[in-house]
Amino acid sequence: MLVSNHQSYLDPVLVAVRLKRPLNYIAKSELFENPHFARLLRWLNSFPVRQGAGDVGAIRETIARLQAGRALIIFPEGSRTNNGELLPIERGVSLILRRIKVPVIPVVIDGSYQAWPMNQSIFQPRKIRLSYGPAMELSGLKEKEIVHVIEETLRRMLETLRVAA
Repeated sequence: MLVSNHQSYLDPVLVAVRLKRPLNYIAKSELFENPHFARLLRWLNSFPVRQGAGDVGAIRETIARLQAGRALIIFPEGSRTNNGELLPIERGVSLILRRIKVPVIPVVIDGSYQAWPMNQSIFQPRKIRLSYGPAMELSGLKEKEIVHVIEETLRRMLETLRVAA
């Protein structure tokens, strides 16, 4: 399972483009309201989650896909950032990781917020950088510890990526 910060609509494509295997995605349920866009999302291995509702079905689907050996990306902040900075990590990621023991690969993205901030309808060309961290084993940790480790890892990686610019 990959976990990444979420700066813009570009992020799912950016994370996937360097990988050799297809990714599965969790997308907010509102994106599935348009039937044509919903068909595209499903073709891209996405499934909906009702944000803020404790969506048990989405958690079950996530676990089922991970158990089937599929690669899955989660943006554990729960939504895109409104300023380019990392938002607090939601606890949903820890609920999944406590139920299924899979390695967690942290990913950070910097520059996609500047390329496509929330208040713009289309993206602009900007320099975007990604960094993939080493796999982390988080099984055996408590819920709050999982959230803390992921948040601190993403913060540290993002800071390192920005300093290296």
